[in-house]
Amino acid sequence: MLDLGRSFVASVERSPDALAIVDNDCRLTYAAWFERVRNIAGGLAGLGIGHGDHVFAIMQNRWEMASLHWACQFLGAIMTPLNWRAKVEDIDYCLDNSEAKAVVFQDVSAEAVAQSTVARQLPRVAVQSAPGGTLSFDDLLAARPTKQLLNASWDDWSLMLYTSGTTGRPKGVPRRHQHERAAAVAHVAQNLYRRGECTLGVMPLYHTMGVRSLLAMALIDGCFVCIRKFDVPAVLAAIETERVTNLYLVPTLYHDIIEHPNLARTDISSVRKLGFAGASMNDGLLKRLEAVFKPDLFVNHYGSSEVYTCTIEPDAVRKPGSAGKSGLNQRIRVIHLGATSGDDVASPGEEGQIVADLRGDEAFEGYWKRPDANAKALRDGWFLTGDMGYFDADGDLFVTGRVDDMIISGGENISPADIESLLSLHPAVDEVAVVGLSDERWGQRVTAFIKRKSDVAAEALDRHCRASGLPDYKRPREYVFVEALPKSLVGKILRREILAGKYTRVPEVGAAASPGSGGARTIDKREAS
Repeated sequence: MLDLGRSFVASVERSPDALAIVDNDCRLTYAAWFERVRNIAGGLAGLGIGHGDHVFAIMQNRWEMASLHWACQFLGAIMTPLNWRAKVEDIDYCLDNSEAKAVVFQDVSAEAVAQSTVARQLPRVAVQSAPGGTLSFDDLLAARPTKQLLNASWDDWSLMLYTSGTTGRPKGVPRRHQHERAAAVAHVAQNLYRRGECTLGVMPLYHTMGVRSLLAMALIDGCFVCIRKFDVPAVLAAIETERVTNLYLVPTLYHDIIEHPNLARTDISSVRKLGFAGASMNDGLLKRLEAVFKPDLFVNHYGSSEVYTCTIEPDAVRKPGSAGKSGLNQRIRVIHLGATSGDDVASPGEEGQIVADLRGDEAFEGYWKRPDANAKALRDGWFLTGDMGYFDADGDLFVTGRVDDMIISGGENISPADIESLLSLHPAVDEVAVVGLSDERWGQRVTAFIKRKSDVAAEALDRHCRASGLPDYKRPREYVFVEALPKSLVGKILRREILAGKYTRVPEVGAAASPGSGGARTIDKREAS
């Protein structure tokens, strides 16, 4: 089996003159990029970094970040990226946990790196004269290639991503060359990518979606267009200028693209394939994207950092909300909530926890130095994803949310996903998140947080839910109108921040709100019954 370094060299040999990477004014063919990558690998070797060592990177999506990733694959080192907005305590923890041998950073992460006590003990490679480096990235570029260019095999470690860590410390997810290559090959096949495709490199390269786009393009001699920080005008300009052929984004970024006024004057006709992952896409957004892009392929990809592909739905509009069936390299089950075995399988239509077979080609083998996390998530050869869902009568998976997001109201288990999807179809709703707020009587009160597109009152949204046939116990009892929903850097809505009150209310309009309601309206349970 080929390792990733040899896979990259194969693309160089096939298409040396094909455009490989674009980053503003930097435009490199595969042959030119190969020269830079092999020099960077030589520079890392000059720092004493060798086979199995972690190279820590805290950068945005830029050609230096992508090149460092490939240099590690040549060297046999482990690329270990972290969110460029990471706080110093997370940098210290992850550097210590990974036993990193060097840190590569840029201006936006320079202050946090400077404050890190662990980073101060390591070689620090600064990109574009960022302060605090012990050497510059140009020093790596000026180095000679290693005598042996390819130093890894298919079963060596390639990459370690850190999960976001909603509670406690981030968890390291180490993945071998075989895991990463299998995931990239499946990504190419499941998205019907052709040789020479061009993708938008906007999902961060510390995120599994960003890494998958990078590797997939290299396998098919394609082009990776770097977007350092998500910005809709820059994204639309890149799509038009570079004739981007496919997009692979989280739903929130799609939402921002089609809401932007520049869209109407941008030529997006080159984009023929859409893919999304990272969160469910509501029905309203699905329909709007279908109308705007008219894609030949619209893929819903459900997976995780630990098990890249769980399921694939190749026609997301056909059955809104469906995550489809198991990917090429995976087996998926839904087990009863609270089950201790992967064999305790739920019935079709019954909601439970989604588990993935750890024997799958893309699956990780366990968290880095975290036996506590392994004990919680690994069970008899199955990975407990922490996601909830069910299989319908056709055998298609529906992901209904996180186990931790389950709302228990009046003794009923309620998942937010179907409520959110229903509310998204109201023409006045821009974005929505449904959570359970503490309630003395009911335990938790189903509450919808709404960012509006136009004026609407809580009563109108309640009528919309009633008319849909949504079961009474699932209907929101309170509506909170907000300026924006809190999100992560990759566009995921952060329910934990909503629960912590990290949002700004706006007044309800369209009906007389109660004095002092501040943008919230409670729908009394008795009048709704």
